[in-house]
Amino acid sequence: MSKRATLAAAGSGAEVTQYVAFPVDGRQFGIDIMSIGEIRQWTLTTPLPDQPEWNRGGLPLRGAIVPVPDLRARFGGELAEPARRKVVVVASIRGRSVGILVDAVTDILAVRGEDIRPLPPTVAAAADAAINGPVDSGSSVVALLDLDRLFPETP
Repeated sequence: MSKRATLAAAGSGAEVTQYVAFPVDGRQFGIDIMSIGEIRQWTLTTPLPDQPEWNRGGLPLRGAIVPVPDLRARFGGELAEPARRKVVVVASIRGRSVGILVDAVTDILAVRGEDIRPLPPTVAAAADAAINGPVDSGSSVVALLDLDRLFPETP
């Protein structure tokens, strides 16, 4: 069984991967839906020792403490202001649960591989290769994230 969720596009036979789309600081991103375990409303976290400045702390989840990186801060911005409208996307990164703080979840996109565009070289270098490529969602451009590369050492 494939790790990716694939669907047959209506009438075309092309394989499609689903991505959960969300804004962070006015920019649109997407994560492969197969890596997501759940989406939760933001709640306060407990600070954890020896963490990167972009890690908000730990969130209790079914008997475990899940680290919560702030995606805005991970991309070099300020830490997001805690607000109940924020959400935590709990994803699996190298077999560990991580709760990624984002502004909201806005859509689920069905993306064909050929719809993912290559990044310009300057963007690819600046993004530290954490973005697989952009895709046009119809209303905006969504940068598809590679969580393994975005968080090389799971927080």
